[in-house]
Amino acid sequence: MKYNKNKSRMILLLLCMSMIAGLFTACGKKKDDRETFVVGFDAEFPPYGYKDEDGDYVGFDLELAEEVCRRRGWELVKQPIDWEQKNMELNSGAIDCIWNGFTVNGREEDYTWTTAYVDNSQVVVVKKDSDIESLSDLKGKVVAVQSDSAALAAFTSEDATEENKALAKTFKELMQIGNYVSAFLDLDSGSVDAVVIDVGVAYYQLNQNPNFKLLKETVSSEKYGVAFKYGNMTLRDQVQETLEEMYKDGTLQEIASHWKDFYIEESLCFMDEGTDFAYRTDDTAKADKPFGEKFVSISKQLAKGIIATLSIFFLTLLFSMPLGLLVTFVRMSRFKVLQWIARIYISILRGTPLMLQLLVVFYGPHFLFGAETSQSYRFIAVIIGFSLNYAAYFAEIYRAGIEGIPAGQREAADVLGYSKGQTFRKIIFPQMCKRVIPPVTNEVITLVKDTSLAFALAYTEMFTLAKQITASEASILPLFIAGVFYYVFNFIVAMVMEGIEKKLRYY
Repeated sequence: MKYNKNKSRMILLLLCMSMIAGLFTACGKKKDDRETFVVGFDAEFPPYGYKDEDGDYVGFDLELAEEVCRRRGWELVKQPIDWEQKNMELNSGAIDCIWNGFTVNGREEDYTWTTAYVDNSQVVVVKKDSDIESLSDLKGKVVAVQSDSAALAAFTSEDATEENKALAKTFKELMQIGNYVSAFLDLDSGSVDAVVIDVGVAYYQLNQNPNFKLLKETVSSEKYGVAFKYGNMTLRDQVQETLEEMYKDGTLQEIASHWKDFYIEESLCFMDEGTDFAYRTDDTAKADKPFGEKFVSISKQLAKGIIATLSIFFLTLLFSMPLGLLVTFVRMSRFKVLQWIARIYISILRGTPLMLQLLVVFYGPHFLFGAETSQSYRFIAVIIGFSLNYAAYFAEIYRAGIEGIPAGQREAADVLGYSKGQTFRKIIFPQMCKRVIPPVTNEVITLVKDTSLAFALAYTEMFTLAKQITASEASILPLFIAGVFYYVFNFIVAMVMEGIEKKLRYY
């Protein structure tokens, strides 16, 4: 027995030593020995990165990344990301780089870059039957760009030309949209008049949809590079060296030729003179604004979004609560046909995502009936979608409150000579209101948070604005401030609803 105990101790000691040795090995492992390379990209940005008909992620940039990984012996991980959250993805270490037609110009000091490899232009796409033939024709029009894109920077950044800044002032609206899929849906439906995008993406869309045309004039030009977390020059240098090898043996040019239909072969500029303008060999820390200054600046920018959020909230309650009561009456009707209509309505609205319902309300008139959807309809569609959705939930809450009142009270009212209308108004309805306050409060609090779904229709409420500022500031602070607002507002809502509940206690 003593021998067995000593033997067990020896085995345990050896295991511990092995584990410690493994930890030292892992800690001392060189970055050259990495096994995976995680590329962050926008999966709705063809031809640089997108999902093909077979469900695979493909694109020019992804094909370059695959060849780099093959030569380095890495496993490529293609990670689709929300473009507005790319900085958080990169800085948190969730991805190793942003490789997706990413513009260097204006972002030189924000990342560690390879040399530029594509000379890109921002161009304007309009409907083929549009009367827009030149940039000057965009006066008074709604122009769409992607959030935190080179197209947006071409009109609004400090480096934007005076001509472009002056042109942007003539627009009816410069609309920021989360992705180009939504932008082209808006263009096709008529809710925007033009989309400013990268030339490669423009050619891809022209190949997909013959109803679009490209203006001859370009808005701006810039260069693409591969972006790494600021200071991560070790990984950057590995990728840079491999790209140079690919260029020298012709592989890079050959990959570009696979995408010649999208103007990529013509725009290839790797190793050209001047493409190393953002290539750094040091990782000197960047100066940052004081916290207080950033907090005040971001809060001011979010003010407009707060007003939009409150507008959605109050108008949705104004329309959905009485509509829900009407649906309740239909649902409790003696007529079977009306009952089934209400049941189907409730089933569909509660059984499908609110975001999908918003898209149907906004794009449905165009794709079902060929109607043109104006820019002003965007906010109306948001209110209609939210009101219809929440009315379905309120209807079932009201019905539960009404049916939970004992039938004896209706019988007593009938004996006392009350009409059905009087019985409902003076006896049933007040008690129903008291009973449904807790579940209604839950729905109202949920509505405050659900207002952020208005981004699906490119309506800029507070959370969408916070994401846009997060992307431009490379900071999580805007989302934190937005979270504080949601909490404070929901706290106020809960207090108000609790006060209403107390006043109804006499029932």
